[in-house]
Amino acid sequence: MVGIIELYNVSFSAQSGKIVQNISIEFDESRTTALVGPSGGGKSTVLKLAAGLLVPDQGVVLYRGENIAHMNRSETLEFRRQGAFVFQDSALWANQDLFQILELPLRIHFPAMDKKEREQRIKAVTAEVGYKKDLRVRPARLSMGEQKLIAFARAMLCNPNLLYLDEWTESLDESGRVRLIDIVKKKQREGATVILVSHYMSLIKDMVDFVVVIGDGQISLKVTKEQLFEDTELSNNLKMEIGA
Repeated sequence: MVGIIELYNVSFSAQSGKIVQNISIEFDESRTTALVGPSGGGKSTVLKLAAGLLVPDQGVVLYRGENIAHMNRSETLEFRRQGAFVFQDSALWANQDLFQILELPLRIHFPAMDKKEREQRIKAVTAEVGYKKDLRVRPARLSMGEQKLIAFARAMLCNPNLLYLDEWTESLDESGRVRLIDIVKKKQREGATVILVSHYMSLIKDMVDFVVVIGDGQISLKVTKEQLFEDTELSNNLKMEIGA
């Protein structure tokens, strides 16, 4: 296995104190890894550190062996284009309408794409995720589930091969959840690397290759999915921890 994203001796603190403490982990290319554990244990922070959205207090984060903190502008843009993050709270800009929100990644990463091409791409991706309403409204007009669909569509626009998914099926009804899971499975078949946070054990059992248990800002375990579910005591304990 080849580590596409690697964290070495990474720590991160916020005003509330140290959230992640001296974590080292590799995420294998073209494999799916689930970060699981109790609420507040540091899973989302590790995901954001792996995506380069947070800068560690110490340690390094590598993408294909290169320290992302030392990348030049073009390398950073390519890293951003290859990756896509779906936030737990969707993180849609309140002062822009949905079309503007979706258009921005295309403007940044495909500057030669004309307006008609951008419109066609946005139309295709929103249809794929199941959003059928007006795109000329602001996020406040949407339900939480609709906001999650737009956030997921934004992540898929540039056809990424590295997905960071933070509780990405939350707030969705069953049909919406199944639709997004099917899209991610398609990306998996195409060779995408997926790092996800979820408390749904059924989803983890269905989709992942590796399970990493994080609690109190530290990694307590990394196992294959098979190792986890073959150990009944371990899987039951994890279910109780994450409330699944």
